[in-house]
Amino acid sequence: MNQPLTTLIDLGRNWANHDVSDTDRQALTELIDLAAADGEGSKAHEALDIVMGAPLTFGTAGLRGVLSPGQGAMNRATVIRATKGLIDWLHTHIDQAKVVIGCDARHGSSAFARDAAAVIAAAGGIPLVLDPKQPTPMTAFAVRHFDADAGIMVTASHNPPQDNGYKVYLGGRIITGAGQGAQLIAPADEQIHTLIQQAPPADEIARDYSTVHPVDVRRAYLDRAAELGARGNIGQAHKDNLTIVVTPMHGVGGATVVQALHRAGFTGVHLVTAQAYPDPNFPTVAFPNPEEPGALDCAIATANTVGADIIVALDPDADRCAVAVPDPTAATGYTQLTGDELGALLGEFVLSVTDHGGVANSIVSSQLLAAIATAQDRPATQTLTGFKWIARTPNIVFGYEEAIGYCVDPEYVRDKDGITAAITACLVAAWDKSRETTLLTHVAALRERYGMIVSAPLTFRVDDVSQISAAMQRLTQNPPAQLAGATVTETINLADGYGDLPPTSGLILHLESATSRDRVIIRPSGTEPKLKCYLDVHITDPESSDPRAAADARIAAIRADLYELIGIQQ
Repeated sequence: MNQPLTTLIDLGRNWANHDVSDTDRQALTELIDLAAADGEGSKAHEALDIVMGAPLTFGTAGLRGVLSPGQGAMNRATVIRATKGLIDWLHTHIDQAKVVIGCDARHGSSAFARDAAAVIAAAGGIPLVLDPKQPTPMTAFAVRHFDADAGIMVTASHNPPQDNGYKVYLGGRIITGAGQGAQLIAPADEQIHTLIQQAPPADEIARDYSTVHPVDVRRAYLDRAAELGARGNIGQAHKDNLTIVVTPMHGVGGATVVQALHRAGFTGVHLVTAQAYPDPNFPTVAFPNPEEPGALDCAIATANTVGADIIVALDPDADRCAVAVPDPTAATGYTQLTGDELGALLGEFVLSVTDHGGVANSIVSSQLLAAIATAQDRPATQTLTGFKWIARTPNIVFGYEEAIGYCVDPEYVRDKDGITAAITACLVAAWDKSRETTLLTHVAALRERYGMIVSAPLTFRVDDVSQISAAMQRLTQNPPAQLAGATVTETINLADGYGDLPPTSGLILHLESATSRDRVIIRPSGTEPKLKCYLDVHITDPESSDPRAAADARIAAIRADLYELIGIQQ
């Protein structure tokens, strides 16, 4: 615990006195009274420290936290003060800022969006309010569609049910060029955070709930989806012949992705009934992230019933997309592509249907996409992790990060978009099926043509985040000279900056042996209590009889050494 109980009680009572929610005020008051009764060091003291010990930090991911009263949590008062800081910052640069506001279906999302619109209206801004329970890509689309100065999306993406969040896009008169419509970056985040801390208590911030401007971009977004569906000249017969299973994972993307696929020409679309409609409790999944083990179980069951050629899974706010395909060697009958494998497939397709522009991916993603682009004399750029960096790369036609985030249409959406990624994946799958091949064999062909580059993650989830900083400090001060039998030829501390990339926490280890060139990146997660490792193996041995098996063996050996090197028990 960071704060003495008496300090927390004073902070808590002051916050409760100014809370705009009667329910939150009562809950916080009850926690304060319990902590006062139980005393220093009690469970109630610990709980009070979590929600009142420090305010949520407004950063490049906006706000994200647990739903609870208090300055350290997501609630109406936090959102009101955050919006006050944002609109004040906008109005230091321009007058009458035009701000798009969208929200998903999580607990509290609609109320947070209404409060944000009311603060903007009262401050002289123009709140353009989307219908509630819409995908995040719809908000990103709307920012560019309306040439808005900013956009607010209330969502916690694929976080657990008890969380919510608040992300910000900048555009219009605030940002021009490649970054227009992308998520904000420094120093804007720091400047907005300062103004949030200077904002009055929530009940003293003016709000106007009557002066809002409802807007609807659904038709325009779906019209664009139809245009994307025409890319590649995939025949209608081939589209009709593709059987697709879609799950929105209890999120807000179900209706939109089905309509988008239909508009793109796909007719054999089957929605997973048990996960079709928004439910903020996510009852059929342990964790609402398509990357998590078991998340696709319902979709696979449906796919086996209808004989699906492809499974498309969106995360709850529909900005991420995962794909699984038939595999007779898999116990369930389906294998999920990795984020890097799908990134290579989508990137190759977009390059094939465009005649200019390059690609971009996060530094922790595979080097396979760069190999594909380079072979076609198209530029390839590496960025820091996060679409706030990927999306603002100039002159790109495609960008992705290995955490199943894909931008296939940066002219219209400067962020990851699971819905248009789903359309593109189905175009590739339909084309492959027409040639009597599959996405799995397509990926294998890419590696045969451009290099046996195989990527894999290794994640350490911790309860105590100090373990992460301790591990990073040990590795930085004493990096390994060898790993999995290969020599570490270069160690790069990303905190010192790397090329054109700004400083960030992380290490890059370049390894070389007689048979491969490998890369390992170790970095703390920016949104979760995890230390993440990204393994990229490139088999260079021309005598290898089975390069894929050799790559898998290298991955296994590097993983084993990293477990020992990092020293975090799982």
